[in-house]
Amino acid sequence: MNTEPQTVNSDLHAPPPVLLIVAGPAGSGKTTLCERLVAEVPAFSKVVTATTRPPRASERDGVDYHFLTPGQFDAGVAAGKFLEWAWVHEKYRYGTPASSVLGPLSAGRSLAINIDVQGVENFRRAARGEPLLARHMATVFIEVPMEELRRRMLLRGQDCEEEIERRLRTAERELREAERFDFRIKSTTREADFQALLAAWREARGAFRRERGQPWPRNECTELRA
Repeated sequence: MNTEPQTVNSDLHAPPPVLLIVAGPAGSGKTTLCERLVAEVPAFSKVVTATTRPPRASERDGVDYHFLTPGQFDAGVAAGKFLEWAWVHEKYRYGTPASSVLGPLSAGRSLAINIDVQGVENFRRAARGEPLLARHMATVFIEVPMEELRRRMLLRGQDCEEEIERRLRTAERELREAERFDFRIKSTTREADFQALLAAWREARGAFRRERGQPWPRNECTELRA
């Protein structure tokens, strides 16, 4: 990871950029929320992360993910090219290239990224040594009851029963981490969830403007009703 100090190249009157990190269990809708945010809010760009899992039929390399072989992923980790990486569902690795985050942030671009809970913790660690992240990062957890998660996974029809059970076991662990996030959205409908995400962005942006140049003091989790 680049250790050179980075600053935001923007004037004092411009809205500060926000790195909005959205996490939640599989089936929580975090990917859809981030995609809609990027599509409908001009201030936002998508962070394309990397994974060792094979692409689904509708996914494109370099657009949905950077699809890497295990060897390619290992080389990136060894070279310090990832801000974070983690094993997910005991099966595949996911990671965030540092260049896809620090460069746009330093240019004043807001970013949206959906990652797993392990990845968020790694971002927190990275922020301790990277002031740019510490000043502009806000974390959001999408909370969904377990039975609703199961229903959504079954309706999605992408995974076998064994894979659904593995994802639900992961979800149980992830739900216990919700209080550690800056914002928590109790999921209801797609539209309500999106409006709550917009509210989180606006609140974080206002806080970053007030604390310009300093890390945002995170004292408690803000619950947003979708």
